[in-house]
Amino acid sequence: VQLVESGGGLVQPGGSLRLSCAASGFTFSSYVMSWYRQAPGKERELVATISRPGSNTNYVDSVKGRFTISRDNAKNMLYLQMNSLKPEDTAVYYCNRRSSEAAWGQGTQVTVSS
Repeated sequence: VQLVESGGGLVQPGGSLRLSCAASGFTFSSYVMSWYRQAPGKERELVATISRPGSNTNYVDSVKGRFTISRDNAKNMLYLQMNSLKPEDTAVYYCNRRSSEAAWGQGTQVTVSS
């Protein structure tokens, strides 16, 4: 099982980024998937979750209306579109299965700063 996140970077407040997660080694379409983030000195936080077919999504209150989680089961890919980014969104972002958690990938750093 492997999860590889990408797409992070440095962005100004109000900017946008699109994160990607390439999954392999398991039947991606059979799992509810989530994005998590961990800011310096803080616990890892669940950010967004998407159902197996992609028809249902849930978000932590702090990102509702700004972030959109999506998936492409044919490509074994998970995405997180992040708009109107704020400095408090700065963190390392990870993807993982919502249950039967796999080994964590290296994550992708998102830094929101002017």
